[in-house]
Amino acid sequence: MTAIVFGSINMDLVGTAPRLPLPGETLLGYDFFKVPGGKGANQAVALARLGIPTQMVGRVGAQSFSAELVDSLQAAGVQTENVLVDETVSSGVAIIIIDNATQNQIVVIPGANGCVNQEDVTRMSRLLQTATVLLLQLEIPIATVIAAAQVARAAGVTVILDPAPAQSNLPNELYPLVDIITPNEVEAGQLVGFPVNEPESAKKAAEALLNRGVKNAIVKLGAQGVVGATANEIFFVPAFPVKAVDTVAAGDAFNGGLAAALFQRLTLRQAVVWGAAAGAIATTKLGAQTSLPNRLTFDTFLQERGI
Repeated sequence: MTAIVFGSINMDLVGTAPRLPLPGETLLGYDFFKVPGGKGANQAVALARLGIPTQMVGRVGAQSFSAELVDSLQAAGVQTENVLVDETVSSGVAIIIIDNATQNQIVVIPGANGCVNQEDVTRMSRLLQTATVLLLQLEIPIATVIAAAQVARAAGVTVILDPAPAQSNLPNELYPLVDIITPNEVEAGQLVGFPVNEPESAKKAAEALLNRGVKNAIVKLGAQGVVGATANEIFFVPAFPVKAVDTVAAGDAFNGGLAAALFQRLTLRQAVVWGAAAGAIATTKLGAQTSLPNRLTFDTFLQERGI
């Protein structure tokens, strides 16, 4: 059995600065580096590093970083036979600024990710017979996300949606196709139309998402913890305290940990603990895929905390 990640593959171009710039302002920064990223690729690497057989389905461009992006996936153990090289466009790029408080600003240029379409859904659908879970995000066209969720639902595969980048107009038809939705506080607020910034408002947001048809809603609150809601209960999982240096890909690490636990048939609450642990570890290192833990690091982290 395998996990499938269907989504974006980017090269992250990262700069560090004392603070985030104001509109029209030029700041002197500290460092620059590039690292493979993209929410889809990050989640695939997160899963593979935790020992889960993982298939990546998506696109890279014919030039600009394509070989590096595929090599990074393969180095993590991700199966890339269904990553298409699109000769008509460049690979996706994310431009990221990180400040001294570990907050970030990100601009994504979709490139090949914006061309992911029904052809890719068809390739993905051939993998569903041996899949247990499908991870989706919103860095590819929304119509393609809906089509992928539809075929996965028809095949009885668990659909996990990370509704990022944040959107306020997610089509209503998508919600009932989703088994687990995992917004952070910003994304949850965009979806439900009211501020989400602490556990109580997160509970209300999770309930609102359930009312739209998702089976389970998980709202990530960063250092404040995680709120989970099912048809039967609402629960809270505290965050793991760590010394954070960079929050890039922490949400992707969370989804990887969550999906890895579900792949191994743990409960949803246990899966949220795994997600919180993976996300916490990712914040202790710079970069996207470079920050995602392997299974030994992950298991040691949990064991040291009595889990």
